[in-house]
Amino acid sequence: MGTGDQIAQNFVEQRKFKDLDFNRSSQFVCIGSFLAGPTTSIWYRILERNIGSKSSTAALKKVLLDQGCFAPFFITVLLTVIGKLQGKDFEGIKRKLKSDYFDILFNNYKLWPMVQLANFYFIRLEYQVLVVQSVAIFWNTYISYRTNRDVQPHNKST
Repeated sequence: MGTGDQIAQNFVEQRKFKDLDFNRSSQFVCIGSFLAGPTTSIWYRILERNIGSKSSTAALKKVLLDQGCFAPFFITVLLTVIGKLQGKDFEGIKRKLKSDYFDILFNNYKLWPMVQLANFYFIRLEYQVLVVQSVAIFWNTYISYRTNRDVQPHNKST
């Protein structure tokens, strides 16, 4: 997630080195390390235990649960955590969810169902989080940009 944030800051937002927000990147690293990574790992084990693997039917069921249940919930959690780390109060987080949630969820559906179908069908359980995180570099770039485009950059002049 930190890599995605740095890509967003350097290439999407085109910030100069002196204007990079390394605190923001650190927050994304923490979100990835302590929330996204562990949560997806546990989720994939739950899916594996309850659905099985390596059949097209199992892969399709996993994608439907992943994208129908997990993705909408996790995007809500992710946007809430990012908003809290940005210092937003409950009302600010609620406004951000109202303005961005459905657009982010819609864009999620443009990418993740096909990635997850291949992931659940072809990739062994122990490598599924790694595959997702490889693709997620680009997704996290998008998430970083979307969640920070209305946040004023910190001035580093002292």
